Amino acid sequence: MLLKSIGFFYQREGIILEYVQGGEVKTKSIDLLDLSAATDVEALVADIRKAEPLITASRKDQVVHLILRLQEKLGQQVDHKFYLFKVLRAHILPLTNVAFNKSGSCFITGSYDRTCKLWDTASGEELRSLEGHRNVVYAIAFNNPYGDKIATGSFDKTCKLWSVDTGKCYYTFRGHTAEIVCLSFNLQSTLVATGSMDTTAKLWDIQTGEEVVRLTGHSAEIIALSFNTTGDRIITGSFDHTVAVWDVGTGRRMHTLIGHRAEISSAQFNWDCTLIITGSMDKTCMLWNALTGKRVATLTGHDDEVLDVCFDYTGQRIATASADGSARVYDAETKKCISKLEGHGGEISKICFNPQGSRILTASSDKTARLWEPQTGQCIQILEGHTDEIFSCAFNYKGNIIITGN
Repeated sequence: MLLKSIGFFYQREGIILEYVQGGEVKTKSIDLLDLSAATDVEALVADIRKAEPLITASRKDQVVHLILRLQEKLGQQVDHKFYLFKVLRAHILPLTNVAFNKSGSCFITGSYDRTCKLWDTASGEELRSLEGHRNVVYAIAFNNPYGDKIATGSFDKTCKLWSVDTGKCYYTFRGHTAEIVCLSFNLQSTLVATGSMDTTAKLWDIQTGEEVVRLTGHSAEIIALSFNTTGDRIITGSFDHTVAVWDVGTGRRMHTLIGHRAEISSAQFNWDCTLIITGSMDKTCMLWNALTGKRVATLTGHDDEVLDVCFDYTGQRIATASADGSARVYDAETKKCISKLEGHGGEISKICFNPQGSRILTASSDKTARLWEPQTGQCIQILEGHTDEIFSCAFNYKGNIIITGN
């Protein structure tokens, strides 16, 4: 085996090794879940090298440098206060989604006005408008961590792939027979996946523009999908109450996660690809073994539909957001509720951890976003200024900028 490259991604705490075996490029992840500001990095790398022969002596210094960068990021102060920096009103109709590139230097907005706009974060200047869809632009994403491409999924049943630098449309992916409502790049930036109201998902090659795999088997709309970090599995969540785990290379369904009694709202892998969390309109979340497809736990406590779920970036904690106006934090190992985040005056549609795992951000129909301390459930800050429901929010990867959309 020949080690081709080492990739390092702050948004998923760990190292991705890219190597060649038998002429085929493969990837392997090494987690850094126990890394802290006090960790002896030289000793940690020595332990990693014992367990991973791909990291040779010639690669040691590179790995040390990368881990020191992450350690510095983890040690940054957590009591950062946010202030309203810019209010951007350039779409003629409401937004559908917002997303940062990895560095946070720019972000994108999708809209009912059929466009996706690219913005400079520092200045608030519109860099370009991506036009060509014939209906609502509903799902949007950068190909992070690279950030040189944008994918847009539309109610016009197509997905388009764009250049960040020029705004050129590389490809229009056609084949779905109903609205595209979710999409995602794999971490390796070789594929983009689209999920549709036509009950199917498709995987597209971003170099050739060709459909490479069609995922069929759900009996109702697909409204959530997510790749794992190594890129060999993808999950799809459906209104048929199930989540399917698929082999990316063959399109074969590996597992069907059956247990929820209502529509799926959200589904996500943890960093090391061993667990899957699902949220449902049945008011529960379920934790699953990603390798066997078996249910590990049912997380209860909400009084209304669970609208969003996420892991922190170590996979050690789970956050849930509900239409009951509250959010909850669970320990992924003990399955116990750590804290309840209460204070919003309306349903919470979006929840996320900052990259350091020290804060949680929620977006609500009460026209505010809130910042929380995960362990205690204390509300640290209320972010006000919107005049309507906030449906989308995100941190940049440094965790010092927040974007909210309505």
